[in-house]
Amino acid sequence: MSELVGQRARTGRGGGRSAPPAWAVLLAVCAGQFLVVLDVSVVNVALPSVRADLGLGETGQQWVVNAYALTFAGFLLLGGRAADLFGRKAVFLTGLGLFTAASLAGGLAQDPWMLITARAVQGLGSAVLAPTTLTILTTSFPEGPLRTRAIGTWTAVGAGGGAAGGLVGGLLTDYASWRWVLLVNVPIGVLVLGGAAYFLTESRVGGARRLDVPGALLVTGGVSALAYGIAESESHGWSSGYSALPLAGGALLLAVFTVVEARTRQPLMPLRLFRIRSVSAANSVLLATGAATFTTWYFLSLYMQNVLHYSPVRAGLGFLPHTLAIIAGSKLAPRLMGRVDARLIGAAGGLAGAAGLIWQSHLSVHGGYLGSIAGPGVVTMFGAGLLMTPIAAAATSGVAMGEQGLVSGLLNTSRQLGGALGLTVLATAAVSRAAERSHQGAAPLTALTAGYARGFLLGGVILAVGTCLIALLPRPAARPA
Repeated sequence: MSELVGQRARTGRGGGRSAPPAWAVLLAVCAGQFLVVLDVSVVNVALPSVRADLGLGETGQQWVVNAYALTFAGFLLLGGRAADLFGRKAVFLTGLGLFTAASLAGGLAQDPWMLITARAVQGLGSAVLAPTTLTILTTSFPEGPLRTRAIGTWTAVGAGGGAAGGLVGGLLTDYASWRWVLLVNVPIGVLVLGGAAYFLTESRVGGARRLDVPGALLVTGGVSALAYGIAESESHGWSSGYSALPLAGGALLLAVFTVVEARTRQPLMPLRLFRIRSVSAANSVLLATGAATFTTWYFLSLYMQNVLHYSPVRAGLGFLPHTLAIIAGSKLAPRLMGRVDARLIGAAGGLAGAAGLIWQSHLSVHGGYLGSIAGPGVVTMFGAGLLMTPIAAAATSGVAMGEQGLVSGLLNTSRQLGGALGLTVLATAAVSRAAERSHQGAAPLTALTAGYARGFLLGGVILAVGTCLIALLPRPAARPA
């Protein structure tokens, strides 16, 4: 961030005052991104406490995480487009305000349905906020080394938020209550709201201001139905109406969404964007990356507490090396991009991440911290950090200014959609494997460990396959100086 001190962000249309300092823009949007990503993982360590307090079952426990992830993924495109049309600052403040209010409601929840509903509204607020953070960066910093460094910092902060979630959640759960995992967002959100309102200047594109709300509802409904059908398949089987009907309904809604987008004058997701190689390839990679890495926090949190009997705070501290590793990878990537083909950097990161997940799958009931948690976790997270900055930079380069928000929302959608569906699929596979080992006579902890190991192994395979898609990215026209 030191390179950005003294720089001033450029203004967009609608900016009535002089451009704010670059550091202020970067600080505001990174704080917003940190909160969004933090809440993807912060509840994981608190899940056992939430379950005991509110009487959640296995499915309810999973939906505390998925309710956030699915509404987040489903409405990201709408949030990104709204930022382009109605003003990036206004949409940023709106999303952050909604997120903060939902955090308060979740922290005060007295029943499972109240908590899951609050998490869903949190996801909606995050979906409005998250693409706006990247859009403000890409429209405030000119394409080139300065933007690459800004994106690198944004990626590091966001990745650090996801990794720090375990530590923050553990400390708050152990020394206060699981409720503070959500309530802590309130004072921070209010502080960021004040800073953003003062420092950020407004910018938007011209033209008609019409949002494709039907498109957003269709894609959210389709994704949610698919995730629900996959989750139900574990209890009722794939051929049961409990799983088959939601799966068929989700597929139908997504098919209708595609038709609607092809015919709408101002679609939520213009299908022509996927004819741009950098956009389609980058989103494919991020879809696989989200599916593979999102489950790391979930499975490791449960493994440390349910199998190794770590306290919440000890489990949270166990994630500290992961946090440092992903920040290191995210900050190293922009420096390497000035000398090495960004595709090679991304591929190296993806393969390292896949190797770490496969290593992580060698869990045991009596696993040690270094061999079962920290070692493979550091490799996975360093690789993920190294992967994401080149992919985000490749996808947003050469995109028209008026569509930066849309592409930013699409990138976030792919990563979060991959995470939501990946969690559902891999968690279902883990539960199935644990039940299988239990029926074979394995001890409860041995069966649980086998389930978590299956989830990590499948995640490693998904990330390895997704990394191969980096080859589809176009060769950079020129490397940054």
